[in-house]
Amino acid sequence: MNNNWMRRQRMLGYVFIGPSMLGVLLFFLIPAAYSLGLMFTDYKLMNPNVKFVGLDNIVRLLKDDMFYKSMKNTALFLLAVPVSVVLGFLVAVVLNQKIYLKKLLRGLYFMPYITSGVAVAFVWMLLFHPKQGPINGLLRSIGVDNPPGWLSTTTSSMFAIDIIWIWFLLGYNMIIYLAALQEVSQELLEAAKMDGARPGQILRSIIWPLVSPTTFLLLITGLIMTIKTFGIIQAITQGGPGSSTTILSLYVYQNAFRYYDMGYASTLSWALFIVILIITALQWVGQKRWVHY
Repeated sequence: MNNNWMRRQRMLGYVFIGPSMLGVLLFFLIPAAYSLGLMFTDYKLMNPNVKFVGLDNIVRLLKDDMFYKSMKNTALFLLAVPVSVVLGFLVAVVLNQKIYLKKLLRGLYFMPYITSGVAVAFVWMLLFHPKQGPINGLLRSIGVDNPPGWLSTTTSSMFAIDIIWIWFLLGYNMIIYLAALQEVSQELLEAAKMDGARPGQILRSIIWPLVSPTTFLLLITGLIMTIKTFGIIQAITQGGPGSSTTILSLYVYQNAFRYYDMGYASTLSWALFIVILIITALQWVGQKRWVHY
C-alpha cells in the first residue's frame, strides 16, 4: 500500500516537472548540442553547402582582435553590476525607514526594470544627446565648458552604457534587498544601539553581513544577466561608435544575424558560455570568505 502510494506520488511529480523538462530539452539542450556541432563547420545561414573545418573557427577566434575588444568592453560593462548592487542596498536601507511617500518612491525606483527596452533606449539617447540633451545642458549651466560626448564618442560611450545599466538594475536590487532587510532582527539592532554603535557601524558591521547571501545572489544573477544582455546596446548604439560598445554577446549576435556566419557565431557563443562558467565558479569559491549564512 505504502509502495503504491509512493509510486503514484513519484509519477505525479514527473507529470508536474515534465513540461519544464521538455522546455529545457527543446529550447536549451538540443540547441546547445546543435551549436556545439556548428563550431566545427563553416555553416552560413540559408546556405546548404556546409563543410567540416575542424578547429579553424577556434583558431580564428584566438586571432580575432575584435573578440578581445569585445571581451574588454564586456569587462567594462560588468562593472555596472557591483555598483548597482551597492546603490540598491543603500536605497533599500533608506526606503526601509519611516519616510514620506515611501511606497511611491519604491515604485518609482522599480519602474525602469519593467519598462520596455526600446523605450529605455529612446529616453537615454535623448538625455545623452551631446548638444541638445538635458544632461549636458545641466553640466554647461554649472560651468562645465566641454561636457562628455557620452554615446557619441568612443572614449565615453561604454561608461554611458554603464550608467544606463546601473539605473536599470537599481530598482530590482532595491526590491530584493528590501525583502532581505525585513528579516534582520530588530532586537539585534536595538542592542547594538544600546551598546553605543553608530549608524554607520551598524550598517557596515551588522546589516551588511546579515544580507550577504542576498548580495551574493544579486551579484551572481546580475553578472550572468549582464554578460548575456545585448538588446539594450543594440537599440542604443548598435555596438558603436566604431566598436566601442560591442560586447561579447552583441558580437555573437552580429556574426549570426548580420553576417550569417553561424559556425563562427557558435564558437563565440561557447566562448561566452565558458566566460559565464568561470565567473560563476569564481564567485562560488570566493563567497565562502564573505557570505554569512
